[in-house]
Amino acid sequence: MREFIAEIVSLGRLRHRNLVQLLGYCRRKGELLLVYDFMPNGSLDKFLFDQPERTLSWHQRFRIIKGVASGLLYLHEEWEQVVLHRDIKASNVLLDGEFDGRLGDFGLARLYDHGTDPQTTHIVGTLGYIAPELTETGKATTKSDVFAFGAFVLEVACGKRPILLRASPEEIILVDWVLQCWKKGEIVEATDVRLGNEYAKEEMELVLKLGLLCLHPMASTRPSMRQVIQFLDGDCPLPTLPLSGWDATIESGVGEDQMLKKMEPLYPRSSSSNTTERSFFESSSTVVAGSLLSGGRR
Repeated sequence: MREFIAEIVSLGRLRHRNLVQLLGYCRRKGELLLVYDFMPNGSLDKFLFDQPERTLSWHQRFRIIKGVASGLLYLHEEWEQVVLHRDIKASNVLLDGEFDGRLGDFGLARLYDHGTDPQTTHIVGTLGYIAPELTETGKATTKSDVFAFGAFVLEVACGKRPILLRASPEEIILVDWVLQCWKKGEIVEATDVRLGNEYAKEEMELVLKLGLLCLHPMASTRPSMRQVIQFLDGDCPLPTLPLSGWDATIESGVGEDQMLKKMEPLYPRSSSSNTTERSFFESSSTVVAGSLLSGGRR
């Protein structure tokens, strides 16, 4: 409980226009509740997957990607400590009244001091967004957050989840598909069909290639979030996507199935969720509210 309160107090001091403001917490009937600002348009994944008739425009999607990137740069480099979010995905991005994206749900976040090495922890996150090195080291880093951000970027641009289930037992991994489109020289074929031709081709190519770069199997090849911002703002050209590293992982079939097999003995999957969570936050629920609950943060 002392650890929980200490981290909540720290996270409550985060201030950025692209982060959902954590207002406080309370304990009720044995549950730990986190209280956030109310976001009137709900989560991003609702518009990507649940409401096809309310498709977000490319302008809105591009602004959301840039906003989340800005929030992550703040967490990784600009706050007094390094904050690892560890569960970046469309369902954890909430939309305010202007449809600007704000990264929320810090239930799995970890903090450590700048210049120090993050500690090894349990594997947490959501399948499809978990960096491959986590299954070997168990050590979350800013580069593992960048990997999840890459999956998020493709999710927004393609309008598809990282793991696509088909009627057959097979699964399609989104990054595999985008990678194949890129190799054919037709990467914009991966664009969400609901956008039609209503998008800027140069921006779409940039975003799709950036998503692949962030998802590179070799952590050292992935950019920092500061570099991501420079790429998105056009201040720095996107480097050529290196082919080295992909052959040993994605093309040889080392994907979610293999990752699950490695994690299964320690972290069995729940039949009702695709999120693997093991931390002192696991008993907490998230409450979105406009003000602090009485008896909350002290």
